Amino acid sequence: MENKRNWWQDAVFYQIYPRSFFDSDGDGEGDLAGITAKLDYIKSLGVDAIWSCPYFVSPKADNGYDVADYRDIDPSFGTLEDWKVMCDEIHKRGMKFFMDLVVNHTSDEHAWFQSAISSKDSPYRDYYIFREGKEDGSEPSNWMSVFGGSAWQYNEPTKDYYLHLFAVKQPDLNWQNPKIMDEVSDIIEFWADLGVDGFRLDAFNNADKDQSFPDVETFPGEKYGFASQHYVSRPGVDEYIHELYKRQLGPKDLVTVVELAYCPVEKAIEYCDPKREEFDMLYFFDMLNFDQEGYDKFKPVPFKVSDLKKTMDHWISNLHGKGYCALFIGNHDQCRALSRFGNTGAYRVRSAKTLANAMYFLEGVPYVYQGDELGMTNTDFQSIEEYNDVEVHNYWREHVVDKGEDPEKVLEILRERSRDAGRSPIPWNDSPNGGFTTGTPWLRLGSEYKTVNVEAEDKDPESVLNFYRKLLHLRHGRPSIIKGETCWLDLDSDEHMSYLRKFEGETLASLNNFTEHEVTVQLPEELDAENAEVLLSNCGRETLGENAVRLGPWECLTAVWNS
Repeated sequence: MENKRNWWQDAVFYQIYPRSFFDSDGDGEGDLAGITAKLDYIKSLGVDAIWSCPYFVSPKADNGYDVADYRDIDPSFGTLEDWKVMCDEIHKRGMKFFMDLVVNHTSDEHAWFQSAISSKDSPYRDYYIFREGKEDGSEPSNWMSVFGGSAWQYNEPTKDYYLHLFAVKQPDLNWQNPKIMDEVSDIIEFWADLGVDGFRLDAFNNADKDQSFPDVETFPGEKYGFASQHYVSRPGVDEYIHELYKRQLGPKDLVTVVELAYCPVEKAIEYCDPKREEFDMLYFFDMLNFDQEGYDKFKPVPFKVSDLKKTMDHWISNLHGKGYCALFIGNHDQCRALSRFGNTGAYRVRSAKTLANAMYFLEGVPYVYQGDELGMTNTDFQSIEEYNDVEVHNYWREHVVDKGEDPEKVLEILRERSRDAGRSPIPWNDSPNGGFTTGTPWLRLGSEYKTVNVEAEDKDPESVLNFYRKLLHLRHGRPSIIKGETCWLDLDSDEHMSYLRKFEGETLASLNNFTEHEVTVQLPEELDAENAEVLLSNCGRETLGENAVRLGPWECLTAVWNS
């Protein structure tokens, strides 16, 4: 590697959603001690770094992405001492630890905000964004919240509105106030001194808002409009992160991955240009938004593998040699990847392996979301009461309560696309509640846990879990994977996702059939199928046969040529 800060270029990250990972004390919620108890399992996957979603003090209006105290652990997750033990045990196993830094907004229960809403004379008033309503008393602008409804909430004590791009209980910080920079710098220093190795910055490219707050165009019949052009990737973001780099990130060798949404290519390239000293990796939130209508995740369009390939190609080709993006097929903000892109019937195991093989040999840094390595599918919730997510309940209120839409149809789309569908607890064995907890789980497990669980898959050499282990160990240390260019084989095909990676005499091919029938993938003539070494296969294949490679239903393989 070029320098010690670049260790992550050959790394595999594992994403933990702590509330659903493992419950050590029987209260029904995962906790930090539960993470510590399962570190050997994570290490066995071939993981180099762990990123955990938030566990700070929080009312959990958005499951911890509403922080009430940045320097303490929510009691439901444990104590600061539990955190120190966990971090130390991660390092003992040769892994790094990243935490979520949520500083576009706080919780409305944070002490800063509680002071700010009490009086216009509060010393914390300018920590947030307040505006008077229009002459008729309505919101300052018609901006829509990401979770639906207005992005403004009226505050009775001061007779004005505060901005919340996300939930009502997530007021946005005012980054144009230099005191916010001081506060966040101190928070970073606090955790760095305790041993954290890096940060994933949540929604940070929204930090700089156009504070003239102009009204925006709305969809027909809608009161509020999506105003992303007025708060996404504006110039202040560069200024803020560069200042944090100078103060803390650079001197302490802290690595960053930033969540980006709707970011222009030119800006993405600037963000990860090492000379600018801003971000290290880019986590494109909208990388998986290609199978929906516009901004609405609850209006899916039929999945086509060509759309997935073209989305990946867009970022990989533009960033090649300039920066690194995160590779992921699922996360805590998505439904389960296997239900969305794979086959949940006869080819469940094969397709889970194929999704991994197709994604994780691309150029970028793998981020494996907990449970994807087991081939978990969407949880089969039966009623609105079984859901926890604020996004789900806002959607239900808008479409069923307010608009009178068919509740069964709404439940069907929620089962298919909600975040909770991918947040159910990890099943560790086939005991009650999958061994996740001895209590009542905060969110119901899916009905498949009797067979899809860590203990069962660990014993099965052909399981999805053991395929992931082979894949993740295999990709380490291969220059063609770290730096090789990506050459697509039939980018327009709606049947397979196949590509070559080439670098300094090594060519790697990842071939992946996304159908239930046989598909032929044509290799270039300069590659001799007889000289290929098959590194990985989900069907026990040992040779390619010929350059016109015939793949069975949901078959995948990875092969390599060395000159």
